[in-house]
Amino acid sequence: MSEKAQIPAPDDAAEGTVLVNTADAGGSQGANGPGVDSPAEQESKAAKNQSNIAELVDQPAKVMRIGTMVKQLLDEVKSAPLDDAARVRLAEIHQASIAELEDGMAPELIAELHRLSLPFTDNVTPSDAELRIAQAQLVGWLEGVFHGIQTALAAQAMANQQTAARLAMHQLPPGTMIAPGVIVGENGEPQRAPAGRGMPASARPEGAALGGPDAGGPGQYL
Repeated sequence: MSEKAQIPAPDDAAEGTVLVNTADAGGSQGANGPGVDSPAEQESKAAKNQSNIAELVDQPAKVMRIGTMVKQLLDEVKSAPLDDAARVRLAEIHQASIAELEDGMAPELIAELHRLSLPFTDNVTPSDAELRIAQAQLVGWLEGVFHGIQTALAAQAMANQQTAARLAMHQLPPGTMIAPGVIVGENGEPQRAPAGRGMPASARPEGAALGGPDAGGPGQYL
């Protein structure tokens, strides 16, 4: 009896355990197949990625004020030549503006700005052309940041509207007509209505049910 108790379990039992685990793993993949997210999950991920762009700016009002100031200074540089004292002052304002931007932006954006902008040479007064290039570069970069934020917010708002419309559609009973020729299917998604249900009876043209000239038969355009 003791020898029989020491006999290991058959291989079939072990294989059965593996098969059960495989089935469980396959069942968790969902109806869309392995590694495929549902439309709702895809919209959620897209909205999350787009909202991360807007989160890179901690203080948008401050960044906008600095951007407006830098743009105004760039217009001043273009309008008239500057003397040495004005160029030194403008260079200091330019460097102070970049330092202030560090308080209103995420480290990722600040690191990108430092990689793109080159500091002025020490103990050398920058020329008008150097100041114009530096100011124009900073203005263009800030405008690109704001354009990216506006695009991300618009895309996020559109995704939220689509999600709300999808949730509202799922609450409608199957067969509800949401547009001419479109009804709510059993899965809550819009689908083409069967023949004869594409248009409500009240909206059908007169004579359509009697085989008249508006019934859709041959010669209706003659």
